[in-house]
Amino acid sequence: MGVPMEELTPRQLLQALVGFPTVSTGSNLDLVDWLEGYLAGHGIAAHRHWNEDRSKAALFAHVGPKVAGGVVLSGHSDVVPVEGQVWTSDPWVVTERDGRLYGRGTCDMKGYVALAVWALVRAQKLGVARPLQLALSYDEELGCTGAPPMIAAMQKVLPQAEIALIGEPSGMKLINGHKGGTGFKVHVKGFEVHSSLLPYGVSAVMEGARLIHWLNGQNADIQARPVAARAAAFDPPFTTLHVGTIKGGTANNITAADCQFAIEMRVVPGEDLEAWAGSVEAEAARLTQTMQAVRPEAGFHLERFFRVPGLQPETAGAAEALVRRLTGDNATGVVSYGTEAGQFQEAGYSAVICGPGHIAQAHQPDEYLDLAEFAAGQRFMEALLQELA
Repeated sequence: MGVPMEELTPRQLLQALVGFPTVSTGSNLDLVDWLEGYLAGHGIAAHRHWNEDRSKAALFAHVGPKVAGGVVLSGHSDVVPVEGQVWTSDPWVVTERDGRLYGRGTCDMKGYVALAVWALVRAQKLGVARPLQLALSYDEELGCTGAPPMIAAMQKVLPQAEIALIGEPSGMKLINGHKGGTGFKVHVKGFEVHSSLLPYGVSAVMEGARLIHWLNGQNADIQARPVAARAAAFDPPFTTLHVGTIKGGTANNITAADCQFAIEMRVVPGEDLEAWAGSVEAEAARLTQTMQAVRPEAGFHLERFFRVPGLQPETAGAAEALVRRLTGDNATGVVSYGTEAGQFQEAGYSAVICGPGHIAQAHQPDEYLDLAEFAAGQRFMEALLQELA
């Protein structure tokens, strides 16, 4: 796709961005190349931060005076796959029907990214007294793993912005809190024997089931407790521990040599994410001891594969105050899923979520963004430009 030299509208930018199939399992470099060229054509120098094998890159840029205290518009470039879904129209082409813009990523979250790019170019053309930055990450859909190194690189290269606006779909409502999350990839190593000799082997599947049973017990204990005041606004209003996939074993009459599954935890504010992770590690270590009493080579291996700190509501937060001024809406809300907002907040930014679209449409076949939501997002960006002028 060629890079246009003219200034594109938000709709044209969305069409271009959706045209890049930036599924998390692949590269996003075609999109990054195009966007970097587009920004350069409008006098904006963008910076890349590569992943380890240089198959993906984050992109960030700064417009306005080279001073701290600005606003960063944050989004992610990656989308979820379309395989196995039945679409009415091409998922990689924006199609308008019945007041909606259909296409993979229109809602989550290339609609917001298109608006952010449009606002950045407008800020460059019009001039702003207060800086505006763009941050575009990769691998958000894989556990928000691309944002922390991007944020660290931004803080080395750009003046520190005060406010981070993360444009995940919220119906343009102000979201000032979300749960934290973390996960483990679990590999259980057993020892194979014929199942008639069960006491002399170690079944990785059965031992893995012990840890899963412990997780279920934790869920039951959590739900039996009174709901904490800080968690009451969430749905559900408590921490959850979950296993979504599992595989292992070779035959019904052989104790399983291997078992693999993934643990996902979503932790409410007021509870320590690292303490929860530590409790899982401690239980796996306890089970390993019992397994090694039979076979010393048996045991659990846990690999932490994502960590997303919770977004905490801020007292007199600058981001919350800004969004209230721009939208004229003083209402706030919280969500149970995780976003990069918690990572920006942990890095010292005042952070909130506010973006067009609704999470119910994200990841779905025939994903869409209402035209009315897209228009509301553009009005938000226009008000932001006036605020920064």
